[in-house]
Amino acid sequence: MFKLNVRNILILLVIVALANSCGEYSKLVKSSDYELKYTKAIEYYEAGEYYKAQALFEDLKGIYRATDKAQKVAYYNAYCSYGLGEYSLAAYLFKDFVRVYPASEHAEEVSYIAAYCYYLNSPEVSLDQTFTKAAIAELQFFVEKYPNSEKRAEAEKHIDELQFKLETKAFDNAMLFYNIMDYKAATTALRNVLKDFPDTKYREEIMFTIMKANYLLAENSIVAKQYERYQETIEDYYAFVDKFPNSKKIIEAEKIFTNSVKFIESKNGH
Repeated sequence: MFKLNVRNILILLVIVALANSCGEYSKLVKSSDYELKYTKAIEYYEAGEYYKAQALFEDLKGIYRATDKAQKVAYYNAYCSYGLGEYSLAAYLFKDFVRVYPASEHAEEVSYIAAYCYYLNSPEVSLDQTFTKAAIAELQFFVEKYPNSEKRAEAEKHIDELQFKLETKAFDNAMLFYNIMDYKAATTALRNVLKDFPDTKYREEIMFTIMKANYLLAENSIVAKQYERYQETIEDYYAFVDKFPNSKKIIEAEKIFTNSVKFIESKNGH
C-alpha cells in the first residue's frame, strides 16, 4: 500500500511539473519580453527541444528583422527544422540564410547542410529519383563553390552514393524488360545504362545480359531476322570476354557463342 501511494505521488508530481512547464511555455509564447524569448529559444534549442525553440524563433524573425540578432535567429531557426527532420524546409531556410547573409561566418557550413538536407531527402531506389538528382546538383554546387572545404570529401562521397543509386535505378528498370522477356527493349535500355554511367559497377552483368538478351531474341525471331541477331550476339560475346575474360559467367557465354556460330555457319553453308 505504501509503495502504491509513493508511486501515485511520483506520478502526480510529474503531471504537476509538466503542467507547470506547459504553462510557463504558453506564457513565454504570449510574452512581449523579446529578450527573454530569445534567451529561452536558444536554451530550448541547446536542450534539443526544437519544436519549442522553433515557435519562438519564428515569432522573433519579424521582431529582430534588420537588427544584429536577425542572423542568429535565422541560423537557429533553420537548424530547428533540421533537428525536427523537416529537411525540405530546412534546406530552403539554409539556402535563404546564405542568400541574405552571404558574408556570414556560417555561410560555408550552412551551404553544406542545405545540400546535405537534399541528400537526406533522397528516397529508396524503387521510388522516383527527382530528389536524388537535385541532391547531386546541390552537392556538386557546394564542391565547386568551396573547393577547399573540410566537407569536400564528405560531399563527394555522398555524390558517389547518389550516383550509384541512379545507376541502380536505371539498371533495375532495364532488367524489368529482360524479366518480362522483352529482349529488344532490354538491350536498348541496358546499352543506355552503359552510355549514361560509363563507370557503372554493373558493367559485367549488363554486358553479359545484353549478349544473352540478343541470343534469346534471335532464337525467338522470324527467320529473316535471325542471322543478323545471332551475328550481334557474337559481337556482344567478343566485347564481353575482352572486358571480362575471367568472369564467372564465361562458361554460359561460351555456350551462347558456340550456338550462335553454329547458326551462322549453317546459313553460310559450312
